[in-house]
Amino acid sequence: MRTKHWHVDNSVDVLDTYPQIEEAAELLKQDEVVAFPTETVYGLGGNALSDQAAAKIFAAKGRPADNPLIVHIASKQQVADIAANISQTAERLMEAFWPGPLTVILEKQPNRLSQLVTAGLETVAVRMPDHPVALAVIHKCGLPIAAPSANRSGKPSPTSARHVQDDLDGVIAGIIDGGDTGVGVESTVVDCTGSIPVILRPGGITKEDIEAVVGEAAIDAALTDMNQQPKSPGMKYKHYAPEAPVYLLNGSRSWVQSRINEQRQEGKKVGLLTTEENLSFYEADVILPCGRRDDLRTVAHSLYEVLRAFNETDVDIIYSETFPTDGVGLAIMNRLEKAAAHRWLHEKRK
Repeated sequence: MRTKHWHVDNSVDVLDTYPQIEEAAELLKQDEVVAFPTETVYGLGGNALSDQAAAKIFAAKGRPADNPLIVHIASKQQVADIAANISQTAERLMEAFWPGPLTVILEKQPNRLSQLVTAGLETVAVRMPDHPVALAVIHKCGLPIAAPSANRSGKPSPTSARHVQDDLDGVIAGIIDGGDTGVGVESTVVDCTGSIPVILRPGGITKEDIEAVVGEAAIDAALTDMNQQPKSPGMKYKHYAPEAPVYLLNGSRSWVQSRINEQRQEGKKVGLLTTEENLSFYEADVILPCGRRDDLRTVAHSLYEVLRAFNETDVDIIYSETFPTDGVGLAIMNRLEKAAAHRWLHEKRK
């Protein structure tokens, strides 16, 4: 398949009159799949009402069919078309954070969405992205758009059109280049079908942000207990991993350096994911800074870019520093644990 490439200037006020947007929207109406930017990562969009389009998304990604997709909309009026029994809690969260990096799980309207999109569940994951290109494409095609991250399953999510091209060029119908994304990690997913909202996937909207709007919020047990089955789209399988194995290091800087030294003495080339503050403390074959420890949102923004950058090196193993799990740190550590397949090394305290 020949993949069409379009560049769209985000600063233009009326994007949905762009011929690039019109062409992409037309392909979506024909049940083709098109990658486009959101404020979190690039999404791989297809008509959420169509089994054919949904099947193309799963095939392009190599995604297991029991892993549901998030449905993207361009206006709050579209929610009632695909969801039912919308709770007051959900309404308050949508009012506070849409458009933005928050996905809400709602009861779905019967016989409306493709069963492939919801993986046969009675619920649907919905969000309204905060990106002018995404909103223009969805508005122009007039459809709810199912859109997981636009990467091959298991790889780090794409935060630029180049990442999408690396994974999916020649596989999908089109890629809209709208520049690099902002947040850098996927949306927060909140189950709003019960009495208390439950965070199924941490993201740019934190637990603290949610509780400031609706009071109490819970965190799904699967985020902290590996034996629990994840309920959120994109969280069930190995994800976010570069080609070399990743290990999470919990210890002092001197201990981290000693682990690096051990691997290098065995002839292995070692990569290290660290932060700008700690760059000067380490010596390794490849050292990549990932934001600043004093502002974890910069770490979230850079995380996937850095994980993908290791694939352009010849390292045999990747060590990563770890981060506190308050605020957006929960999302960062969630993604790093998935990238590392939960491989940890801990310093033994004397």
